[in-house]
Amino acid sequence: MNILVINGPNLNLLGEREPEIYGDETLEELMTWLETTSEASGHAFKFYQSNHEGEIIDSIHDERHWAQGIIINPGAFTHYSYAIRDALSAVNIPAVDVHLTNIHHREDFRQLSVISPVCIGQVTGLGKNSYLEGLKLLLQNLG
Repeated sequence: MNILVINGPNLNLLGEREPEIYGDETLEELMTWLETTSEASGHAFKFYQSNHEGEIIDSIHDERHWAQGIIINPGAFTHYSYAIRDALSAVNIPAVDVHLTNIHHREDFRQLSVISPVCIGQVTGLGKNSYLEGLKLLLQNLG
């Protein structure tokens, strides 16, 4: 299966940004770990990160004929980007909304996801394992 992994704003600062909340691994280390898990074996991955909403939308559009599943951590766009939500809905590719932290136990404004209603599921609060559980959910849904 071809899997597009999208990371939104500020995730390029993983390992530096509030390591007590987000951990000390870089985004590159996290993506390499995900791609080398046993669950990832036999699947192709493309990784994308942007701090810009339109670029994330463009990546969803551009990869719509390649990707069979999407794992997306929209970062702060989770809470208000109807444009990313619409892009995910438009391409009709199963997607999982993932977050390193449990957004449902954080500040009030972080508890709403406008993205998850167009996804097959959401995984939060497991650190890097949120990505792995998101992958498992995708594979179960598409298997």
